Amino acid sequence: QLQASGGGLVQAGGSLSLSCVVSGRPMRTYVMGWFRQAPGKEREFVAAKKYVDGYGNYAETVKGRFTISRDNAENTVTLQMNSLRPEDTAVYYCAADPSVITSSLPSQSAWRYWGQGTLVTVSS
Repeated sequence: QLQASGGGLVQAGGSLSLSCVVSGRPMRTYVMGWFRQAPGKEREFVAAKKYVDGYGNYAETVKGRFTISRDNAENTVTLQMNSLRPEDTAVYYCAADPSVITSSLPSQSAWRYWGQGTLVTVSS
């Protein structure tokens, strides 16, 4: 089970931190990721990270502004979002899969488990 939290309303240029807690199995057995879905748009990949000490994979639209991190001891994955823009407004979903490969990270169908989503609204 994945439980996301941390969404809210923020002004453009501000920051928010989203968290996702994994229960049921140790998070270290999963690749962890974040997706988002803006109103009227398809759900899109945001970021993913396989290992605690490894690098993250990011969508070009968020690279340099968002950082994904994971704490396996706390079973928590965090998405730190800086320099937020109105176009970042969306419902953000955390996702987990035991074996998704790098080339498949942007594909929703490659992820087995999903959280319920948390709304991020960025005002201009």
